[in-house]
Amino acid sequence: MTAAAVAATPIERFFKSLAKVEPYEIKAAVLSFLYFFFLLGSYYILRPVRDAMGTVYGVDELEVLWTYTFFFSFITAPIFGWFASRVKLATLLPWTYGFFVINIMMFYFLFESIEEDKLIAGIFYCWVSVFNLFIISVFWSFMADVFSRQQAKRIFGFVAAGGSVGAAAGPALTAILVNYVSTNTLLPISAAGFLLAIIVVMALEKEKSVMASTGQLQGQDYQATKLDEKLGGNPFSGFSAILKSPYLAMIAGFILMLTWVSTILYFEQAEYISKAFESREARTQAFAIVDAIVNSSAILIQLFGTSRLVQRFGVTSALVLVPAIMLVAFVGIAAMPTLMVLLGVQVVRRVAEYAVARPGREMLFTVVDQESKYKAKNVIDTVIYRFGDLSSAWITSGLKAVGVSTAGVAFFGVLVCLVWGTIAWILGRKYEGVNESRMASSATRPAPAE
Repeated sequence: MTAAAVAATPIERFFKSLAKVEPYEIKAAVLSFLYFFFLLGSYYILRPVRDAMGTVYGVDELEVLWTYTFFFSFITAPIFGWFASRVKLATLLPWTYGFFVINIMMFYFLFESIEEDKLIAGIFYCWVSVFNLFIISVFWSFMADVFSRQQAKRIFGFVAAGGSVGAAAGPALTAILVNYVSTNTLLPISAAGFLLAIIVVMALEKEKSVMASTGQLQGQDYQATKLDEKLGGNPFSGFSAILKSPYLAMIAGFILMLTWVSTILYFEQAEYISKAFESREARTQAFAIVDAIVNSSAILIQLFGTSRLVQRFGVTSALVLVPAIMLVAFVGIAAMPTLMVLLGVQVVRRVAEYAVARPGREMLFTVVDQESKYKAKNVIDTVIYRFGDLSSAWITSGLKAVGVSTAGVAFFGVLVCLVWGTIAWILGRKYEGVNESRMASSATRPAPAE
């Protein structure tokens, strides 16, 4: 029986009906689901702690923290590029998460020794803001290295659901535990989750080669890249690849506009929540509840809707969806700037982004070479992303400083969405309209080693 044949077991029939997952792809898909589950579940335990620490530092000074975060991201990207050039990917991937586990425990012992310190709160806020993008970027780089272009259209929605399940479990656990344990105790709990993610990463590394071999033998689609090799190049080749590739540069523009919209909403939400809740624990719980609602809502769409939407309407529809939604949402905020409206918009935006736009934009990297998957993608996901945070944070603060109201900031968001939607449409059409081999060999060719 070939992989294309009708699935024989209940498990195979389930995955076939869920996202047309072939039998030889099931183990890799499940491991990827668990990988993202532990990764985001552990991070989302930290996230409300980070947001609460931001209020300790001062809501009016968050743009300063974003500035430090950008510079830390700018430094981190070439460091990762340096290691990727000199360490085999099979070793680099698990040790990347091991390094952050050590960091988490260092902060835990620091918080136990010093309480409510503004400087330490600011450092932790910046560290988590760099750390969160970095670990997720490495995850999706690995996914684009495990699954091919056609596999991604079918499987990435299911994989993303693993993250949403974890991201729903993390805040839910946080909201419960914060009533019984100190906020500091959440850090070692998060570290334990990352250790589980490392175990899954090592299992998935082995499964990648098994799946590729099976796919090749059965004449099915597969990703032919290897993990037992170094990427080569230099620490800055990720930056130069973006400058030399119109395709990668357009992805960077898409991410930049996305961060502008996200940061505008984040600052407004932080301001309203800071006024509504007095204690750090209450703010932590509020942020955690929002996260739980968002990720719980995204799960069903990712499991049963994402792959069907992408396969029927194409990647362009997935990319354009969130800009279109936010265009309407900013108009609503301008008309009624209240905490409930802001939180409602945040929920809708993040559900649409996690369930549809995020899997769609990660599919764009399945057709680029391996060095671009890890190095250029890491620059886009960290440096470009945080530059968007930094620039939009200062713009938003500037607008507030000259007396622009929340409604005025919302109208600025409308203009950003128009630009964002245009980039999304052009990028999606480029991805879908260009032959895969032509795209991989020309439009996305990385910069040569310097």
